Amino acid sequence: MAYPTHRPRRLRRTAALRRLVAETRPSIDGLVLPLFVAPGSGRAQPIAAMPGVAQLSVDRAVDECKAAFDLGVPAVILFGIPERKDAIGSGAYAADGIVVRAVEAIKSALPELLVVTDVCLCEYTDHGHCGIVENGEVANDASLEPLVKEALAHARAGADIVAPSDMMDGRVGAIRAGLDRAGFVDVPIMAYAAKYASAFYGPFREAAESTPRFGDRRGYQMDSANAREALREVALDVEEGADIVMVKPALAYLDVIQRVHERFDLPVAAYAVSGEYAMIKAAAAAGMIDEERAMWETHLAIVRAGASIVLTYFAKDLARRMR
Repeated sequence: MAYPTHRPRRLRRTAALRRLVAETRPSIDGLVLPLFVAPGSGRAQPIAAMPGVAQLSVDRAVDECKAAFDLGVPAVILFGIPERKDAIGSGAYAADGIVVRAVEAIKSALPELLVVTDVCLCEYTDHGHCGIVENGEVANDASLEPLVKEALAHARAGADIVAPSDMMDGRVGAIRAGLDRAGFVDVPIMAYAAKYASAFYGPFREAAESTPRFGDRRGYQMDSANAREALREVALDVEEGADIVMVKPALAYLDVIQRVHERFDLPVAAYAVSGEYAMIKAAAAAGMIDEERAMWETHLAIVRAGASIVLTYFAKDLARRMR
């Protein structure tokens, strides 16, 4: 039977009714706040392309973690900007590296906050690529050892989760084996399993000071045209020991998030990346859209597609709204 028996508008009439029948219910528990940690003290260097986001010294990062935790945000992910860079990204696994110091400080101040660490070489190499360069090319197998060393350095510092984002073949298995040999069998791996070579990373590269000095990353990050390939990538990471799988970016790849969610019986994360954040901020600043509504609508879309974990620069704002 159709109208007038069926009147879908009945359930849209008031805010209370709409809340009662909402199908998608995002939770604060699934939020992860990305932070950029830099040398110095008392430092909060604004990132021009990302209003409201800054490079933070370790002490200021601890303050930001406290603010997020007080709002109910359960986790942060750390990206490091080292004092020095070199061809092999040695700062990524230095015993006194910037992320190591940040993990130790954050876990000391907030032991209940989950600290995730990005495992990649791009922030630490002077060429800006995510692996070791040999003869002008990013060498896959030569890049695995430093990535394992980086994950181990973070685990020793107290990281709760390590998150390899480099997209080298075999790196999840290598990191899992390295962690297990060192006694870190309980440290989960959140794999950037389907990470696309995207135009939406631009502001991040300013924030992390990781723009490649030559070429681009399309030789190891995924082609935007491919979705079935993403399922193969995820399957490989699952076989190698990933505990959580991630799709990055989020908005342009909602179909991939949905396919991964339907195919794999693991938590699915999605990264609402810097370009997505910057677009909303810029359009809102120009008076074109309502920032809070756009933030909420895009977050709903990511969760509706199947992500139970969302890495987002809006984490604190979303937490305030959900509370």
